[in-house]
Amino acid sequence: MTFRIASRLATLPKPATIAMAARARELRAEGRDVISLALGQPDFPSPPEAIEAAYAAGLAGDTGYPPIPGQKALIDAIIQKFKRDNDIAATPDRIMVANGGKQVIYNAFTATLEEGDEVIVPAPYWVSYPLIARMLGGKAVEVACREEDGFRPDPSAIKAAITLKTRWLVLNFPNNPTGAILERQDLEAIADVLREAPHVLIMSDEIYEHLTFDGRKHLSLLQVAPDLADRILVINGMAKAYAMTGWRVGFACGPVPLIKAMIAVQGNTTSGVCTLAQAGSVAALNGGLERIEQMRETYQRRRDTMVAALQAIPGLTCAIPEGAFYVYPGVGALLGGTSGNGRVLNTDVDFAEALLDEAYVATVPGTAFGYSPYLRLSCAASDEQLAEACRRLAGFVKAIQKP
Repeated sequence: MTFRIASRLATLPKPATIAMAARARELRAEGRDVISLALGQPDFPSPPEAIEAAYAAGLAGDTGYPPIPGQKALIDAIIQKFKRDNDIAATPDRIMVANGGKQVIYNAFTATLEEGDEVIVPAPYWVSYPLIARMLGGKAVEVACREEDGFRPDPSAIKAAITLKTRWLVLNFPNNPTGAILERQDLEAIADVLREAPHVLIMSDEIYEHLTFDGRKHLSLLQVAPDLADRILVINGMAKAYAMTGWRVGFACGPVPLIKAMIAVQGNTTSGVCTLAQAGSVAALNGGLERIEQMRETYQRRRDTMVAALQAIPGLTCAIPEGAFYVYPGVGALLGGTSGNGRVLNTDVDFAEALLDEAYVATVPGTAFGYSPYLRLSCAASDEQLAEACRRLAGFVKAIQKP
């Protein structure tokens, strides 16, 4: 028999972040000294209290099937977190726990999208939003956010993109990949647009909320526009601020009918989240923000170092990220040239692949995020690795022959 893959997957590309990281691993296996800045993987250990709580839960026999929406202790901790960090008063029926933030997105889109429905995604965007929408029959509608505007979306552009087929607007701020943050006035202007489009749901992915720089504070759209609570789904999780990527715990706060539908999706796919991971997440959420502040300070210092090094490389541009742990330099002025090994650099994909093959620095091309020609570099690496990566990048750029 000839194996036939489902049409929804036949043309679905592998996420570029994962593809570049995989290529970096291949080169390492060949003995190459590769520095990978491709994944959003914090280089900090998970909180000790989380590990201890997970271990204690296992010893206590908490190893059965969990409730699909999440265990009560974790839902209570999430409610307290929203009140403490965002001044959002949530109730248990507005909360659900999933196997990572990505499953929250999948649950939400599966529960709401019909064939041909549109999802507005400001670009640059995290790679999975349009891919998941596309896999489920939706269509991603991109709204460009320009570097000269701080990579913030123009509310008028959002308004122009809304049609009768629009089902969702996705907001991811602090942003991956640019680090852009929305200020109160930005959120208020977007809320005004959405009040005129009552058929549009809003997905606010706030997983980088604690990683903000230069005294900036994250604001949730739900804080600024509580009158839109029946349409806003706030997504968060343990991966980034708590350095718990492998625990696979994401969560959401949203309108009751949507949360019920998302729970129904999860009940027929993965069921509930690992009980030990939930116990660890309770301990982390209740453990205070001191460790997060230390991480934030480290990421800000690294950001400053990276931006200074990148801005000193002729031909690159580099806006200053306001949050998250990435930098997003522009390489447009260098395209059309030829790398030191003779590769023609027509696109940022060519640039990223040549940089990896010739200088052994793994990045992700901006094309993957819907906005080129740029590269995304993660600051979640040691100071020594980041300095060496910038040195190699500078050498790579210096060797480029202009047309």
